[in-house]
Amino acid sequence: MAHLKSPARRIIAATTSAVVALGLVSCSTSTDQEGATGAAEVTADGASTSEVVDNSPYREARAENVARVVSEDFPDSPTVISDTGYSGVKTSELFFDDSDIVVVSGAGIAEELRAASIGVVAHAPVLHAPGGNDAEVTAEIERLGASTVLLVGSALPDLAENDVITKIIHDNGTEEGLAQLTALQFETKEVETVADVVRETSTLTPDEQTLLVPSWGGVKASSTDEKLDAFPLQSKRDGEMSPIVLASPESGISAVATARAYGAEVRFMDYPDPRFNQDQMKMVAGLADKPLLALGDQFGTGEQLAAKIKRGEEVTTELPGGGGLVFPGRRMVALYGHPSGPALGAMGEQPAAEAVVRATDLANQYQQFEDQPVIPAFEVIATVASASPGDDGNYSNEFPVEDLVEYVDAITDAGGYAVLDLQPGRASFLEQAKLYEELLKRPNVGLALDPEWKIGPDELPMTRVGSSDASEINEVSQWLADLVAENKLPQKAFVLHQFQMQMLGNRDQINTDHLELAFVLHADGHGSPGDKYATWNMLREGLSPDFFMAWKNFYDEDFPTFTPQQTYEEVDPRPWFVSYQ
Repeated sequence: MAHLKSPARRIIAATTSAVVALGLVSCSTSTDQEGATGAAEVTADGASTSEVVDNSPYREARAENVARVVSEDFPDSPTVISDTGYSGVKTSELFFDDSDIVVVSGAGIAEELRAASIGVVAHAPVLHAPGGNDAEVTAEIERLGASTVLLVGSALPDLAENDVITKIIHDNGTEEGLAQLTALQFETKEVETVADVVRETSTLTPDEQTLLVPSWGGVKASSTDEKLDAFPLQSKRDGEMSPIVLASPESGISAVATARAYGAEVRFMDYPDPRFNQDQMKMVAGLADKPLLALGDQFGTGEQLAAKIKRGEEVTTELPGGGGLVFPGRRMVALYGHPSGPALGAMGEQPAAEAVVRATDLANQYQQFEDQPVIPAFEVIATVASASPGDDGNYSNEFPVEDLVEYVDAITDAGGYAVLDLQPGRASFLEQAKLYEELLKRPNVGLALDPEWKIGPDELPMTRVGSSDASEINEVSQWLADLVAENKLPQKAFVLHQFQMQMLGNRDQINTDHLELAFVLHADGHGSPGDKYATWNMLREGLSPDFFMAWKNFYDEDFPTFTPQQTYEEVDPRPWFVSYQ
């Protein structure tokens, strides 16, 4: 019988849970806590006569999460389990000290799902050996001390019996074979799409024999009629003492199955950031400094995951369309321009109220091709590059906040989003961004930098396409991230315009680690469809996956202007932000 994890417990005291859950205060009369109302009156002997009432939407979830009893064998703070190659080895190492049995799948989703289905019922670690990682998987089998190995598909063709591995069973991929292996009757459940495989794996339970089979084809059955040996089933592990485990569509099937085989509760997130929506925040509320496991590097580091949880609890203001992230969760369609009139873009072609109607109509045209909310937006030019130096000599006109606020108010009051665009001339992006701090403190206002109009101290606008180095971009992003954090704002859009590679010098050195910001690369190319696609594809080469792509449609410079359907169904990947100029 396999050795069980130590029963030592990390018991969270009931009094501590109550304080966390109810937000008790004893020595403060402050009422400015996020999501809390009321005040505590303190008597002469120092006793509190009332409590701050926690109105957070996560109050009940927090209380339940922090009251969980977790074995001390697990890390005591949020931890991300890397799964390079989707082998599931690291997850196996964390959950199982040893195991008499192990299930290994070969290449193919169908094989992985079949192995997962068997492994969960058998309480066995599940590993994935598609070829290329055979040594790693074999080493884990040896560490586990497994005496019986079930191979599904073409896994580990060179694995041989030895002093430890006394039996190797080759699954034949048939319904009869499954019954011979387990002496159980499995109910087949079809997985509709690739996007559903991890979600469905996370629902597997040892008490219900479910065989997951892809709708596009199952495991290729072996032609042999040889009866399979029985695959022994292990006793249930003490999964009730494991931390909550997070998975997302990018998690490995085998890693998820191993956690479920141990008995851990796996909570599936549509996107690997708990701030995506309130449902995901409830999964992790209260666990920023408690045991929590996340399957896959898409969750970032453990420290980053903890910071996201903490921030998600502090900032409960939601963005238009719901949730605390700019992207994903919604897409945006924007009119670009300046309040002064049509010369600088489509937004200024009509008064603010009429521009909102126009942007909303555009968003509605896009909505029919998208399941996520598509919200209207304005990209408002706040500083405009100038042919003359101006009084300050920086070749940029900085418009006062009061000139912009009508359009910002109009679009945000309508449930939309505003992005302030900077064309700095010889000025720095940072000094210009600070001019609009008042507007940027609003939750539905982001910032865009346009390096096309960033020129050197001895240059003039229009003599060349401008540029900005990553170091300057990083200065602005740091300032903006600090502003968001200090003012407890939801995540903010940070947009970088580009249509030539030289516009963003050392682009690979742009720091995208700020969890307060959604980094957006806005492709400004215009012309024929072929020209636009060429620019789009060039800009995506070597681009950090942390960036969300944006697309611009030009009314006059494109021939023809893309339709909403073309923009969403022919541009790949589908842009998160579309603007019209």
